[in-house]
Amino acid sequence: MLPTPELLSPAGDLERLQYSIRYGADAVYAGLPEFGMRSAPKNFTPAQLEEGCIFAHARGKKVYVTLNTLPRSEELPRLPGAIEAARAAGADGFIVADLGVLRLVQKHAPGLPIHFSTQMGITNYAAAAAAYELGASRVVLARELSLEEIALIRDNTPPALELEAFVHGAMCMSVSGRCLLSQYLAGRDANRGRCAQPCRWKYQLLEETRPGQYMEIGEEAGGSYILNADDLCTAPFIDLVCAAGVDSLKIEGRAKSFYYVASVTSAYRQALDAFLQNPAGRYQCPERVLDELCRTSHRHYSPGFYFGPQRATQSPGRDGYIRQWELVGTVDEWYGGRAWCTQRGRFTLGESLEVLCPDGAVLPLTPAWIEDGEGERINATPHPMMKFSLPAPQPLPPYSLLRRRLAQNEGT
Repeated sequence: MLPTPELLSPAGDLERLQYSIRYGADAVYAGLPEFGMRSAPKNFTPAQLEEGCIFAHARGKKVYVTLNTLPRSEELPRLPGAIEAARAAGADGFIVADLGVLRLVQKHAPGLPIHFSTQMGITNYAAAAAAYELGASRVVLARELSLEEIALIRDNTPPALELEAFVHGAMCMSVSGRCLLSQYLAGRDANRGRCAQPCRWKYQLLEETRPGQYMEIGEEAGGSYILNADDLCTAPFIDLVCAAGVDSLKIEGRAKSFYYVASVTSAYRQALDAFLQNPAGRYQCPERVLDELCRTSHRHYSPGFYFGPQRATQSPGRDGYIRQWELVGTVDEWYGGRAWCTQRGRFTLGESLEVLCPDGAVLPLTPAWIEDGEGERINATPHPMMKFSLPAPQPLPPYSLLRRRLAQNEGT
C-alpha cells in the first residue's frame, strides 16, 4: 500500500505561509533572513517564524526551515544562533545542503528531522543511503532523475528514509543547483539565494576574428534564450510520481506571490486527492486542475526529466511568462449577500470575475455595483489595498481570491 504523500508548498513570508496552508498544503518550507536559497522574498524573522509555526501547528501542518546555502567560513559563527532561533520558534525540521551545516543542526537542534536539499545532488541509492546514515530523515532528490530512477532509489534505501521530489515550478538550468553563472556575470551568488537568472537573458554570438559583429544564435526574430528551461508540471501524471515512491511532493516558488502559491497549491491538492480516492485505479487529472494551473503566471510547461532527458524542454526565444489572469482582490468577510474585500489589483465595474475559494471551488461573479470603504458607489478599484464591497449571492469564505481574465494584449 502506498503511503499518503505530503503536499509541500513554498512560504516566502507569513502571508504566503498562511495561504499555502489555507489552500491545501500539508507542510511548507520557509527561510530565515540568512542561510536560505532565496533572498528575494521577505523571508521570516524568528518572531514571524514562530507565528507561522503556531498557525501551521494549530491546523496539523508542518514548517520546514531552509538552511541550504553553501556558507563560507566567516558565516559559520552566525549559524548556531539561526538554528537555535528556528528550533525555539517551533520548526519541524531543517533543509540543509552542506555537511558542516548538518553537524551544526545536529548539535544545536538535536532530534529535529534533517532533510538533504536538492543542492546535495542525490542521484542514486548509495548517496541516499549514505545521507540516511549521516542522519538525514529525508532527501530532496536531484531534479534530473526519471521516474524509473526514483523507483530504483526507493527500492534500495531504508523504508524510513523519506523521498521528496519537485512536482511543479521553475526549473534551474543547473537542475540541482550550484550554478556559478550569476556570480561571474552579475556578482550575485546563486548559492546564497541571490541569483540574477542569467539563464533567462538573451544571448548573441561574437566570433573572435570579427570584433563588434554580434550574431543571433537562433532563427527566431526574438533572439535565442539558449539556457532558458520551461516550467515543470506533473499534475497530469502525479499518480506515477507517487507510485515511484515519493513521500513529499514539492512545489517550487518561495519568490512567487501569495496568489500563485494559493492557486497552484489548490490545483495540486485537488490532483492528489483525485489520485488518493482510488490509488489502484486509472488516474485522470481533473480538468479543473489543468484550468487552474493556467490561471497563474507561468512559462511553457514541461514534464521535466521524469520521462527521461529527451522530454525535458527548453523554449528558445520564449522567455516571457504566459499570464492570462490577474488577482484583483481578497475576501475579508461575507454576510447578507455582500462580500467585503481588499483590493490587490484594479478592476472596473462590468468586468466578469472569478472567485477561487480555499476549498478549491471556483465561482463566477459579475458585480452589479461596487462600493468603497465609505459606502459610496464607484466604477473601479484603482487604489492599492483599498477596501471595497460588492454583491455576492453565494457565501464566499474569508481568504477567497477575486481575479479577472486579462485582455490578450495585457497578458503578453
